[in-house]
Amino acid sequence: MREILEGHVKIPIAEAARRMKVSRPALYAVLNGTAAMTAEMAVRFARLTGGAPELYLNMQTGHDLEAAQQRLQGELADIEVSLTDATLDRTLPTFCI
Repeated sequence: MREILEGHVKIPIAEAARRMKVSRPALYAVLNGTAAMTAEMAVRFARLTGGAPELYLNMQTGHDLEAAQQRLQGELADIEVSLTDATLDRTLPTFCI
């Protein structure tokens, strides 16, 4: 997101925060990864940049998912997989069923 502001929109972060009507620390926190992108922030950022809020929320979801997988790696290995017909129906592509 920082690249979008600095490379494409070409405005300083402080100016972006002002235009988005959010505090500068709040925007810095999202850009630095110390705060999550909320739906409200995504809508504001999309309005500023002309992008889609879904893109920014999907970026956050991908980041959260990867972080959770890394953080839980040891625990996940201890969870016994339980596959049922219903589970298979949801996880396998239709050509496999």
